[in-house]
Amino acid sequence: MRLVETGDGSAVVEMTGTEEMANHSGFVHGGMIGTLADSAMGRSVRTLTPAVTRAMSFDLKLNFINTAKIGETLRATGHVVHAGRRTAVTECRVVGRDGRLVATASASFAVTRDKG
Repeated sequence: MRLVETGDGSAVVEMTGTEEMANHSGFVHGGMIGTLADSAMGRSVRTLTPAVTRAMSFDLKLNFINTAKIGETLRATGHVVHAGRRTAVTECRVVGRDGRLVATASASFAVTRDKG
């Protein structure tokens, strides 16, 4: 998993599916796709100001649209929908080759902000 870019309230994370990530059918396991989405959304929360010093997802919703093949690079783009003092709500799209939608996700995060 690698961080590709961040912006104000957004983050892009990529991951290439490996054999170790395969489910019993030979595709990337949904749990790995969920981890990628959670990571992108969490990274998007960390771009907020005032600075977020800690962010933990406490609610995660995934919708699987298409399968992801082993060897395929998946790109997750997370963005913040709402940012409060103690919580943040995020959304994410996970796409595969040629922008094919693999999954969508949403999550709520408990946040701790910099007191400075």
